[in-house]
Amino acid sequence: MTVLTLPARILLFFAGLTGAAGIMLAAASYHGDSAVLLSAALVCLANGPALIGLALLSMRTAAALAAGTLMVFGTVMFAGDLVARAYLGFGFFPMAAPIGGTSVIASWLLVALAALMPARKG
Repeated sequence: MTVLTLPARILLFFAGLTGAAGIMLAAASYHGDSAVLLSAALVCLANGPALIGLALLSMRTAAALAAGTLMVFGTVMFAGDLVARAYLGFGFFPMAAPIGGTSVIASWLLVALAALMPARKG
């Protein structure tokens, strides 16, 4: 049995938070008829399960840990900015959602790159 490393456990923690946020945002979107919240929910629901896989893969390749870290950052920036706009009437800062979205796209491209990289030795 393999013991998860601290970075893998941290990614799993954020996977759980992201998945929970996705479900809550989907419910809020449905009850409030909000396309903005639905967009945030979809990003969370796509990235939460991916973070589980990246957490496990991070013990074999550093690229997976980098992808997971970037995915967490991008998800928080993108979905968080949309949620702030929906509930507070303003976002984190100008360009937060595009920066977050670009970060998520880059994290998924890093996932593809990680698939081509050799596993860690040992």
